[in-house]
Amino acid sequence: MARPYRQSRRGESAEETRRRIVEATRALHGEQGIAATSMKQIAARAGVSVGSVYHHFPTYDDAVNACGAHTFAENPIPTAALFDGATGRAERVRRLATAFFRLFAGVRAFGSVLADQERVPVLKPYVELERSVRLDLSRLAVGGDETAATTLAGLIDHGTLDAFTRLGFSPDAAAERVSELANAWLETLQTKEAP
Repeated sequence: MARPYRQSRRGESAEETRRRIVEATRALHGEQGIAATSMKQIAARAGVSVGSVYHHFPTYDDAVNACGAHTFAENPIPTAALFDGATGRAERVRRLATAFFRLFAGVRAFGSVLADQERVPVLKPYVELERSVRLDLSRLAVGGDETAATTLAGLIDHGTLDAFTRLGFSPDAAAERVSELANAWLETLQTKEAP
């Protein structure tokens, strides 16, 4: 009887160690960037040996991927469901800006993901996924017009939130301002197209 109990406790201990390593990785990425983080630093932050980190994550890319999966589980990338019940384009644009600015604010290391993707190529799929979803949802928000969609996707960018944050805006206040600007511009397009 004792043996199954020991195996269960060992499994719980391994899962707890893995969780601490992922949390340490995420904290370090947010503090100093992804390319600047080492497995030795992760081990020290998690309170485990470097060998334990390598046991759970044989490569740094494995640790980065586990951190990314954990982060996006807690901060999901928006889906088209965010438009459910929206009464028109202006509301869809506002919801889209709010959703992405909250995502960027929740993923503290997102700026580092963008900056470090050339030095840590495992980050590129995360960058491409976010950009692709943002563009697809921008198309849905504006009704398919490609120029309007790419412009909106450009406005609802991490760099835009970063600039507004440096000026003292909260993510929601920045989203409100960006959606006001985008909707005003979209109105001018509709006026030009009207017969």
